[in-house]
Amino acid sequence: MTAGALRGARRSADARPLPRSFYDREADLVARDLLGAVLEHRSERGVASGRIVEVEAYMGPHDPACHAAAGLTQRTRPLFGPPGTSYVYFIYGNHWCVNAVTREAGYGAAVLIRALEPLKGNPLMQRRRPLARRLSDLANGPGKLCAALGIDARNNGLSLQQGPLRILTGERVDDAAVLVSPRVGITKAAGEMLRFYVADNPFVSRVPVSVSRRARHP
Repeated sequence: MTAGALRGARRSADARPLPRSFYDREADLVARDLLGAVLEHRSERGVASGRIVEVEAYMGPHDPACHAAAGLTQRTRPLFGPPGTSYVYFIYGNHWCVNAVTREAGYGAAVLIRALEPLKGNPLMQRRRPLARRLSDLANGPGKLCAALGIDARNNGLSLQQGPLRILTGERVDDAAVLVSPRVGITKAAGEMLRFYVADNPFVSRVPVSVSRRARHP
C-alpha cells in the first residue's frame, strides 16, 4: 500500500459521504474533485473501498459519448436521476461500470470511475479478482474495480450518500498532481480532454503517450 493509501485508510473512520450538492455541478468539475475521494461498498461479504485515482466526465445529452445522447431509456433512467445517484451499467457482456450522476435531475451527465487505489478489504478484493497478480491490478480499470468491490446491477440508481455504495470524503489531490487526457475506449468525441487522473500513481489504468496538466476549473 502506498503512503497515500495509508493516509486514506487512517482517515476512513472519519470520512463522510460527499453531499448531494457536491454533484450538482458540471461533470468535469465533479470529476476533477472526485480524485482522492473514497469509493466504498458494503456487502454481506464485507467492506471494500479504494481511493479514486482516475475518472472520466460525460457531459450530458450534447456529448455524443454520453449515454444521455440516446435519450431516456430503461437502461439510462438512473443517469437522469438526481445528482449523487449511482449509474451502474453492463458493458461488453462481461463488465459492470459505476458512475456518479451529476447536475440536476433530468439532465443526464455523469462521472465514470475508472480506477481505485485499494484501501480497505484487500483480501476480499483479491478473492473476487483471483487473476490479479499485483495489488496495482486489483482495481485499475472500471470493470476491474466493480468486480473487486462487488458492484453490480443491485447498486444501480442508489443514493451515493447512504446505503451499501457510497463516495466518501478523502484527501484532496493538488492541482499540480492532476493530469488530463482524452477519454479511453470510445469513438465518439474521442479527442475531448475529459479523463482526469493522479500523476505517477501506479493504480491508474493506463498512461497515454501525451498528456497535459490542468488545474481545477475556476
